[in-house]
Amino acid sequence: MILRRGRARAGADPAPPADEPDAVAPAAGTGTHAAPAATAGDADTDPPHFGEGPADVLLQRLELTVRRRLDGLLQGDHLGLVPGSGSEAGDSRSYHPGDDVRRMDWPVTARTQVPHVRETIADRELETWAVVDLSASLDFGTGLCDKRDLAIAGLAAVSHLTVRGGNRLGAVVTTGERVDRYPAQPGRLAADRLLRAVVATPRAATGRRGDLAAALETLRRPPRRRGLVVVVSDFLGDTDWERPLRGLGTRHELLGIEVVDPRELELPDVGPLTVVDPESGQTLEVPTGDPRFRARFAEAAAEQRWAIAAGLRRAGAGHLQLRTDRDWVMDVVRFVADRRRAGSGGASR
Repeated sequence: MILRRGRARAGADPAPPADEPDAVAPAAGTGTHAAPAATAGDADTDPPHFGEGPADVLLQRLELTVRRRLDGLLQGDHLGLVPGSGSEAGDSRSYHPGDDVRRMDWPVTARTQVPHVRETIADRELETWAVVDLSASLDFGTGLCDKRDLAIAGLAAVSHLTVRGGNRLGAVVTTGERVDRYPAQPGRLAADRLLRAVVATPRAATGRRGDLAAALETLRRPPRRRGLVVVVSDFLGDTDWERPLRGLGTRHELLGIEVVDPRELELPDVGPLTVVDPESGQTLEVPTGDPRFRARFAEAAAEQRWAIAAGLRRAGAGHLQLRTDRDWVMDVVRFVADRRRAGSGGASR
């Protein structure tokens, strides 16, 4: 099928709402990058366009958006990931045979005349690793921004919400041409340096295929400290990323951030259209005026997005989908609220 090329554009999300702005389709000879649709709504909810201004200014504006609308969502003590008890005193409870007598709470025992032990809280700093896919397929967007900008916004949200209290953040950035590794370091200044470096990552040349599986393998060997691994990608193309992701899931908590554009879910009726696959360089003539073709595209897209969601589920990863035509901040809010209702706790518990 013509739609199932190297990194075919496909998805399982419902069709965009009826009031969605019409997207500008890519013209022949211009590759897959399309001009953003007419922006609507609050500009603060739109990811920054990093190609349109100084990165420092845009990152500061993004930080203000994240802090104003998301600050507090992922705060709170996370469970210690290192075996053994903690050092901070917790609540007392009744003694049970087998408890360590060195943790006897003698004042409570004396008051109640019932043996009690003092529990401890294993609250240790969290180490977060982000695997960021900036391959050529993310240099595309028909919504409010490019997928690349939205991927960096997702990374910025993870950074601002987890780097505090001694927590550390590191990253592995892959473009298909290069893999950049940034060691996990604590502090806001280190996180800001990391974000600036990711923004400055050169775009991959057309015809270079991304390798998400290889980037994930760099976190498996050598083994990293137990913590949180966040994968930011469109997850298109081969599903060879699933096996290394499942391997990471045996040691780390996982979160997959899937970046989607509405034109990867359905095609508009704009007549004959010439498109270019950015990762293979293949040019295709797409008959978007044919309703049967558009229906087959939407069906293939649904199957592919379902397969991506199933792969993340099998790996034990949380699944957050960000779309270029929606308020990405509200998507994060809904995801965190759903995780808390489910009792899984997400990035913090």
